[in-house]
Amino acid sequence: MPTRYKFCFGPWNISEGQDPYGPTTRPAQDFDWKLCALKKLGFDAMMFHDDDAVPDIDGKSDSQIRKEAKELKKKLDDAGIAAEMVAPRLWFSPNTIDGAYTSNDPKHRQYAIDRSLRCIEIGKILGTDLIVLWLAREGTYLREAKNGRRSVDLLVEAFDKMLAADKKARLSIEPKPNEPMDHAYIPTIGHALAIAQLTRDPKRVGCLIESAHAILAGLDPADEIDFAMAFGKLWSLHLNDQNGLKFDQDKPFGSTNLRSAFNQVRALERNGYGAKGEYVCFDVHPFRTTKPEHWLAHLDNSRKTFLRLVEKARSYDDATAKKLIANRDYAALDQMVIEHLLGK
Repeated sequence: MPTRYKFCFGPWNISEGQDPYGPTTRPAQDFDWKLCALKKLGFDAMMFHDDDAVPDIDGKSDSQIRKEAKELKKKLDDAGIAAEMVAPRLWFSPNTIDGAYTSNDPKHRQYAIDRSLRCIEIGKILGTDLIVLWLAREGTYLREAKNGRRSVDLLVEAFDKMLAADKKARLSIEPKPNEPMDHAYIPTIGHALAIAQLTRDPKRVGCLIESAHAILAGLDPADEIDFAMAFGKLWSLHLNDQNGLKFDQDKPFGSTNLRSAFNQVRALERNGYGAKGEYVCFDVHPFRTTKPEHWLAHLDNSRKTFLRLVEKARSYDDATAKKLIANRDYAALDQMVIEHLLGK
């Protein structure tokens, strides 16, 4: 049976328009407003950073964190919304300037692990076993500042402590090749799946693919999806778009390269993504110029584009395509895809 996809986004995807060069362009909205917006759009789940779930987490006790996480769980239950994942936001803290798990300061490495264990506890309360690790500052600006081999060992050590803390938790690594670091230690899905094999429980270490991050690594997101699913390790997904090798743009899905978006959907379809309950998440941001009255359009449009491309994938003429491939008539295949996307 065809997959019935479930959709989610995070509170940060309703952003206020601030960028490194200028202030916000829209007024801030509280969490309840964002939860109501998610429900209004008909999405199924919300993804969280640990401090989305429990604001100012570093200044709170374990009992306070549990209390606030339980209050959030009730809000989600009342709205009929699931928590898709929780991720420790380890790139904002002054303790992680030089990295988190790979910091040269052992006190800061311990901070990162302690916060990650708190994140796992929040996930348990919210009803999700999926812990996403965007290893944002696990890299260097200066190669001589860190030992790459030692950094791999430190990452494995941190992952092992998380896996030992909760026998049901699953770690989903979200690779990105650069930004905010000059070079990251886990830049691609291949690196993520390789380091999983060094952990105490490789079956519980998988990955999350973000379209823009794959493009920034010079890779095809559809190929990354196929690769991860060949291992059964694609546990979450951030669909968006990216205009070349620039900063991480988080554009609406299909905004820049509709054919690439089509092939990502085809990869999801042929691999049965979603059949085990996985969500399609849109990690997209409104353009800075967006007016408050159009604030949710980037999310609604991304899902509309995705569903239209699902129709295109399911109506694609595979029989004719196979004949063209067998005859090595790739020019005709190329045109066939173009005309299919154009609606001819």
